Amino acid sequence: MTRPATLTFRKTDTDALAELTGHVVVFLGEDGALGSGAQAVDSAAGGAVARFAASKSGTKMKTGAAQTIAWPGGMKADSVIAVKLPADASAEDARRAGTAAMRAAGDGPLTILAEDRPDAELIALGALLRDYDYTDQKTPGSDGHPGPRDVVVMADRPEGLDAAAVQAVAEGVFFTRDLVNAPANVLTTTEFADRLSALGDLGLEVEVLDEDKLGALGMGALLAVGQGSDSPSKVVVMRWNGGGDEAPLALVGKGVVFDTGGISLKPGAGMEDMTMDMGGAGVVSGVMKTLALRKARANVVGLVGLVENMPGPNATRPGDVVKSMKGDTIEVINTDAEGRLVLADVMWYAQDRFKPAAMIDLATLTGAMIVALGHDTAGFFSNDDALSEALSAAAKSEDEAAWRLPLGKPYADLLKSRIADVKNVGGRPAGAITAAEFLQRFVTEGTAWCHIDIAGVALTKSDSPYAPKGASGWGVRALDRLVRDRYEG
Repeated sequence: MTRPATLTFRKTDTDALAELTGHVVVFLGEDGALGSGAQAVDSAAGGAVARFAASKSGTKMKTGAAQTIAWPGGMKADSVIAVKLPADASAEDARRAGTAAMRAAGDGPLTILAEDRPDAELIALGALLRDYDYTDQKTPGSDGHPGPRDVVVMADRPEGLDAAAVQAVAEGVFFTRDLVNAPANVLTTTEFADRLSALGDLGLEVEVLDEDKLGALGMGALLAVGQGSDSPSKVVVMRWNGGGDEAPLALVGKGVVFDTGGISLKPGAGMEDMTMDMGGAGVVSGVMKTLALRKARANVVGLVGLVENMPGPNATRPGDVVKSMKGDTIEVINTDAEGRLVLADVMWYAQDRFKPAAMIDLATLTGAMIVALGHDTAGFFSNDDALSEALSAAAKSEDEAAWRLPLGKPYADLLKSRIADVKNVGGRPAGAITAAEFLQRFVTEGTAWCHIDIAGVALTKSDSPYAPKGASGWGVRALDRLVRDRYEG
């Protein structure tokens, strides 16, 4: 399991700067202006910071950019990292400045001179989020991430800063990244459920529903997806009861630990990436971990449907008709459109059991969403403008891009079946929208709902703003922010 750096906020001590080891981060304001901490570092380093700030490279720096001054004379530190960040920088700039500082740092401890900056927590979070590398499958001692480091943020008023809250968000994001990065022979449905059960140590109430229970509940759509695999299908329910008597927010995640496409087999090229098809369940799990770690004052229930979609003698065939927990019959046109079958039953169960105040589902659902929005923005759909606006605001504030797409009867009509109540695909046009329309059939009247398709953002082939290539952890911060802003008293 990958752990974030250990974060500490400490009172600024300019007398100690010359003795610091590792890397020391200072901030340059407009026109290369140095704060008192940067001036103290400059003095200890023989004027190296001021000379850089006045240089051509220094004056042309863009906000959020970092430059390393290696082996500063007069200091024990390996480097001083100068980061351009004006006093009126945005929250996004502050987080990305922390990211830039961590990218510039090598191994060893990191000290950030935040001085009197009000965005010290955001800078620290950016630094922690970027310090990630998935090494669980590498042989110990081989090339890889050196392990958690210490990050100290020196601030004029550290008593007003909450290291535990920042750490909780980073822990949740790293948990999600580890889950999404894990290979399918490691993260089986059973192993996934076991990792979530272990979250009970943090105060979550965790319940695992096995296939017999799912069958008794009538989850025929979900069970149809996994019946070609030897891995047992499961639903895991995680409850955080930090609020009063109010109805919970329900988060529902698609957890297909590997997706071959089933009988509608995917092409072989790129199929190795289908270990990430449990990304929605990974995000829900990371959010629940963060809420528990920071003792959120809200009621939230996270539910994930864990299955493996494999061809086999018992696999669901194209043309089969399955029955959902709701009671709707579904004609399976394409067994590779399996995530919506999983979500349909888990969403219905979440509403039937918990009567949530609102419900949000997340899934790596459609390739059509990648075609529409690429790998930088998640697409989402909603039946409720207030919830949609709150989600948009939360995503924007956390620098996790999301864009609302439409729903409508013409799209729903594409799902009409000749032999069943509905079919699971509506053809190539508007594929992400028809998938959302399928899910909307399983939203009860009066329930505020959002569906987030994270197919393009869950795992990337190049660095994303806060992570190296691979699993991004997209959505943990946005949903945690939504809980803070909308559901905590």
